[in-house]
Amino acid sequence: MISQKKVYMCFTTDVIHYGHTNIINKASKLGSIVAGVLTDELISTIDRYTLVPLEDRIKILSNQKGIDEVVIQYDLYYDNILREIKPDYVVHGDNWQNGILSNVRKRVIEVLKEWGGELIEFPYTYNNSIDNIEKTITHSLGIPDMRRPRLKRMLESGKCLRVMEAHNGLSGLIVENSRISTQNEIKTFDAMWISSLCDSTVKGKPDIEIVDMTSRLQTVNQIMEVTTKPIIFDGDTGGLIEHFEINIKSLERIGVSAVIIEDKIGLKRNSLFGENANQQQDTIKGFSNKIMHGKKSLQTKDFMLIARIESLILNKGMDDALARAFAYVKAGADGIMIHSRQKSPNEIFEFCQLFRKNNERTPLIVVPSTFNSVTENELHSYGINIIIYANQLLRSSFPAMQQTALSILENERALEADKQCIPIDDIINLIPYE
Repeated sequence: MISQKKVYMCFTTDVIHYGHTNIINKASKLGSIVAGVLTDELISTIDRYTLVPLEDRIKILSNQKGIDEVVIQYDLYYDNILREIKPDYVVHGDNWQNGILSNVRKRVIEVLKEWGGELIEFPYTYNNSIDNIEKTITHSLGIPDMRRPRLKRMLESGKCLRVMEAHNGLSGLIVENSRISTQNEIKTFDAMWISSLCDSTVKGKPDIEIVDMTSRLQTVNQIMEVTTKPIIFDGDTGGLIEHFEINIKSLERIGVSAVIIEDKIGLKRNSLFGENANQQQDTIKGFSNKIMHGKKSLQTKDFMLIARIESLILNKGMDDALARAFAYVKAGADGIMIHSRQKSPNEIFEFCQLFRKNNERTPLIVVPSTFNSVTENELHSYGINIIIYANQLLRSSFPAMQQTALSILENERALEADKQCIPIDDIINLIPYE
């Protein structure tokens, strides 16, 4: 009896449509199909977040005619799963020959050579029906109840999250679509940070909580209209408790995933001014009370309230920072952001080590603006869960715009400035038509 050949296919889909059944039918003629299902985390790096969780996607494929076995693929690159299964064929659509997955394709071909396996590619199916399905899924990902819980779920995976600031719809699209492919992974941003500094600066205002909540929510809405990634909102001091109770409910309702508030009172000044700005820190009791009131105002378990500690910024010492951290967690904070304006990350590392001795689970968040030489892997090794790049897109846009403006003044025409500008066609293609 001649044994049946083995076929491996990897799936990243939420739904099985005509294009999938078409390729499954073709693949089944080659042999017995083993279907690999990528984890939710891996799928998010390739394209978008999933609507259907891993367990349900496994069930969908298990009930699909033509598929004989379903396995979980834990790595974006197929090396491990292929060496375990040793299929005669890997079947895929031809849509990965170029673009972000081209490196993955090359590795599949190299690994298959180890036992004489073959990659077979069928033309990818494009039609209006499939296009409409994808648009519907993408739209659903931006719905508040779908977007809001995404940050907490990502934290549960144990991954260190990479967060980039966005200050308008265009910068949001940049964060949403930025991806690079390496030999081992595809890197992307996991969430967006809506910074009060950036929001104020874009409007030509000082960073002193002068931009009201209505205006700030408009910025959030502009970004939400064109993106799907979870959003962390910079809530400054949170303001008066009575105002904070209302504002935190507004953020939760529109689909924001988390708010970070800092333990300062009085006129808010940017933390990087340190003691020079005559900033005043709230009492532990006062800020804990604000946290408790904020938590009681929430309607869901999805939304996170994160406490930002300014003790190191204000030279109050490590003991004060730790005392506040444990008190804020006890008051209900879902995470702790520890801030520093030192060029070295050493005091951040010390805080994390001491905090983790007594608390292994509460997420720790950092903003490495001044200690920017530290790597993400180093920060994660000290127990940090979220790294926020809080203002880099805005800061890099200013010199570019200024240089373009000066070039036009100097040359009395735009020709010389063109080399600094993105082609208009690229801008048009970046903005989704629907």
